[in-house]
Amino acid sequence: MTDRATRLTDAQRADALTIWHYHQLGHPLRHCDIAIGLGSHDLGVPAYTAKLWHEGWFPRMLFTGAVNPIRADQFPRGEAVHFQEHAISLGVPERVILVEPHATNTGQNITFARQLLQEHGVSVRSVMLVAMPYMQRRAYATCRKLWPEVDIICASQPLAFADYVTEIGDERMVTDMLVGDLQRIIVYPGHGYAAPQEVPDDAHAAYQRLVHAGFTTRLLTP
Repeated sequence: MTDRATRLTDAQRADALTIWHYHQLGHPLRHCDIAIGLGSHDLGVPAYTAKLWHEGWFPRMLFTGAVNPIRADQFPRGEAVHFQEHAISLGVPERVILVEPHATNTGQNITFARQLLQEHGVSVRSVMLVAMPYMQRRAYATCRKLWPEVDIICASQPLAFADYVTEIGDERMVTDMLVGDLQRIIVYPGHGYAAPQEVPDDAHAAYQRLVHAGFTTRLLTP
């Protein structure tokens, strides 16, 4: 963990944990027509999607995501392409994977994935969104708004906050991302980007304290 990551106080870490739990929906796994792995900086998404495919939870998967300009060095050929390759390396046949390489945000992930499925004649009534642990609720809210007719569940690697921080290697960066996603959950419904989600008082108070403490690198600018 970097020096920057050690700057959280115990109180700040407790606030981050409150928001971490809020972001996760706790949906029980059930069989779906397809899994959509959302692009991210985290190879845990294709790894967990591959694991769930091997367990038989869905017959096909789709990875969506373009090159992230902030982390272009990490997945230089685009998140979806690298995710597909990682899933194949874990034993998933290429024939069951669709790749959508153009989306640059979560709304486009859903919209472009839906269009690609239609182009391939894939009929979908239920979708499993596989995302980073802290992104479950925002992914669900986005899909609920943009694709309301499908049955949606969310899944992510079953990691505790401390384990995810260890995997990423920077506690402060993870906390910034938790705060940024919660801001989007609050403001996006007003822009028509996502379905409204209730934010409990404890999560909202934790968010305000962390913003005041300077965890703002992932916040939207006015």
